[in-house]
Amino acid sequence: MEMRGSVLNGREIERIHDDSIRILEEVGVKVPSEQILTLLEAGGAQVDWDGQIARISGQMVEEALKSAPAQFTLGARNPKFDLELPSADTTLNMDGCGSNTIDFQTGKRRLALLSDLEDAAKVFDAIPSASVLWSCVMPSDAPSGGAGVISSALSMLNSGKHLQDEIQSIRELPYIIQLCKAFLGSEEEVIRRKIYSATYCTVAPLCHDGEMLEGTAALTKYKAPVLLYPMPACGSTGPASLYSNVALANAESLSSLVIFQLAAPGTPLIYGSALGRINIRTGTFLEGAAETELMMAAMVQMGKHYRLPTIAAGCLSDANEPGIQSAMEKTLTTLPLILAQADVIQGIGLLESSMTLSLEQMLIDEEIFNQCRRMGAGIQVCDEKNYFEDIAAVAQGGHYLKQKTTRRAFRSDEFYNSRLIISDTYDTWLSGGSKSIFDKAHQQVRQILDADPISPVDKNTENVVREIMEEAGAKL
Repeated sequence: MEMRGSVLNGREIERIHDDSIRILEEVGVKVPSEQILTLLEAGGAQVDWDGQIARISGQMVEEALKSAPAQFTLGARNPKFDLELPSADTTLNMDGCGSNTIDFQTGKRRLALLSDLEDAAKVFDAIPSASVLWSCVMPSDAPSGGAGVISSALSMLNSGKHLQDEIQSIRELPYIIQLCKAFLGSEEEVIRRKIYSATYCTVAPLCHDGEMLEGTAALTKYKAPVLLYPMPACGSTGPASLYSNVALANAESLSSLVIFQLAAPGTPLIYGSALGRINIRTGTFLEGAAETELMMAAMVQMGKHYRLPTIAAGCLSDANEPGIQSAMEKTLTTLPLILAQADVIQGIGLLESSMTLSLEQMLIDEEIFNQCRRMGAGIQVCDEKNYFEDIAAVAQGGHYLKQKTTRRAFRSDEFYNSRLIISDTYDTWLSGGSKSIFDKAHQQVRQILDADPISPVDKNTENVVREIMEEAGAKL
C-alpha cells in the first residue's frame, strides 16, 4: 500500500473554493491592462475601469475549468525527457530567478553568473528524477533587459529537458519563439512539441502584473502551457491565517485561469503554488517553515480538485548554507508534497529562501527527494512479495542471506540504494578520508561537469541560438 497524506478533507476543499469565489466576486482582482480588462468584461466580468478592478463570477470560473485540459505533455528538447501531466510519479524542478551562487571552486557566496546557469543545467540533466528546468538564477553579467531570454537560451543549450521560465514582457516573446524554432525547425513544431512553458506569478494580494500578463497571454497563441503561481505570505502579502491565505492564493490562481482561458480556450494550465509565511521579527519570507508546507500541500489538493496538473514549491530551506538546517527543512518541505501526490516539486539546489544556488545541494536534494519518494511508495502487500516459503525453509534460528529472493529483492526498487548516504563503520569512514555527504556531492558534480553533454546541440543550432541571445541582449 502506498503511503499517502492530506491536509484538507472534502468539505474543507469545497469551503476554500467557495471562499475564493466570494473573494473574486465581491473583492475582485486588480488588472493594470486595458487589453485584459476588455477581455474580462467581454467574458462577463464586472469591470471598474477607474480602479482597474475586475470582479469575476463563479460561472466564469466554471466555464474556464471546463476548457482547461486535464492532461497534456511538457515536451523536451530531447524527447526521451518528455513529461506527461499528470505524472505517474512525482518529479523535480528548479525554482527561478535567484541572485547568488555558492561558487563551486571556492565555496564562497557571490553574485550569480551566466556560467552558473550553464553548470546548473548540466547537473540538472544528469538527475534522473528531474524533469522541468526553470533558469535558477538571474546572471549579474547579462544585460538586464535581455537577461531573461539569454538565461532561457543557455538553459536550453545545456539541458535537453523541458524549460519553464518567465515572459517578463511581450517584447521577449518573439525571441522565445525564435529559440524554440531554432531547436524544432518550425512554428508548427513549437506548438506541437511544447518544449517551453511560462511561469506566471500573480502579485499578492489580488493583483496582476500588467506587462507580464500581456506577454504570457500572447504566448497562449502557441498553446504553450502556463504555470499559475501565486505567492502570498501569511502576515504580509496574505492574511495571517493558513486557511485564508490558501483561499486568497486560490482566488488569484482562479483569476489567472479565467484570463488565460478567455485569451485562448484550451490553453494547458498547471496549478502551482509558492505560498509562505513571514519571519515576524524581520518580515522576511520563510520557505522552510512547517506552516509553509501545510499550505503548499493544501494547494496541491485544490489543484487536484480542479483536475489540473500540479507544481508546488518544495525541497526548500531558509538556511544560508548546506548543513543540518537545510537538510531538516528540505525533508520537511518534500515529504508532504510526495504524500499529497504533487506532479512536480520545485526548488532543488537552492538555499536562502531560493535566492542562492549550490550545485552540490542539487544532488543532496535529489537524495532527500528519492528517500521521501521511497517512503511514499509504501509497502507492496501482494503474492509476489509473500515469502512464506522462505520463512518455512529458514525456520527457527536460520539466516536469509543465501535465499535467492533476498538477492532478487535487494536488486529491486523495494530497497533504495543511495549514491550519497554514508553508512560505513567509523573506522572505514576515517580510513577513506572521512568525507561528508557534501564532499561526495562535490565530487559527483565535478564528474558531471567534466563528462560529455547528455543532450548535445549541433554547432549550427548553437550558432543560431547565440545570435538570438546577442540580438536580445542588444535590443531589449
